[in-house]
Amino acid sequence: MTAAIGFALALVAAAGLWPLVRPLLSEPLFARQNFRGRTLPVAAGLVIVMAVLLIAAILTPAVLWHDDDGRLGRSLAAAVVASTGFGLFGLLDDLAGSGRRRGFRGHVGALVHGELTTGLLKLVGGGLVAIVASWFWAFGSFPDALAGALVVALAANLGNLLDRAPGRVGKVSLVVFVVLAITSRLDVSLTGTALIAGAGVGMLAPDLRERCMLGDTGANVLGAGAGLGLIATTGPGTWWVAAVVLGALNALSERVSFSDVIGRIPPLRWLDRLGRAR
Repeated sequence: MTAAIGFALALVAAAGLWPLVRPLLSEPLFARQNFRGRTLPVAAGLVIVMAVLLIAAILTPAVLWHDDDGRLGRSLAAAVVASTGFGLFGLLDDLAGSGRRRGFRGHVGALVHGELTTGLLKLVGGGLVAIVASWFWAFGSFPDALAGALVVALAANLGNLLDRAPGRVGKVSLVVFVVLAITSRLDVSLTGTALIAGAGVGMLAPDLRERCMLGDTGANVLGAGAGLGLIATTGPGTWWVAAVVLGALNALSERVSFSDVIGRIPPLRWLDRLGRAR
């Protein structure tokens, strides 16, 4: 029940914060072209981060009063760490990234030639953030923390790779949350992920209508939230399997366009285009 309440509150918070934050994002600093060539404000994922922090603060008293086993506190703390960390590194890449170097090979290749890219900073910094966020569920075991960190970091990067069309990463985040909610019977451990997914749904309308772009600021947070939900509701054995699968998907993205794959599969194409402006 706590996870469902958190989801609803974060959705409402994000939808309410967007009109307040939109004037700030209208500054030229945030102007970028989307896939159609339209100039839109980027880094609207800041609204997701703000909504998560706001609702986490509202739910904090519940941690003090009714969290005897610590699951709610760990879930909220992990979500706050992941949202803040991945959001800030994503914002750095949105505002200062050149876009000339893409993918892991591109960023490492740039470093070999003496160029430190914002993308590489995001990869390294995101890895450290993932370790801290996963530590809440590792119970002092470094191997478990490593497995959890791989899941969170790879899921965050996969979220960024999927963010190539309006609303796509928000929809994927919602689908993952629904699956985890069903398999875990909406366990309280899923509350942190519920906040992130709910805030993502709250930003679906402006994203789908091409009023803004979530940018790496939002896509990385939504991906990390999905990874957090997985490690919060499963065990270390599943974490390692998930890390391998996510690693394979990240590697596959270097050679295959996910947009092309989605476009060739009718159910995925329908869901991907649902609600999007023509």
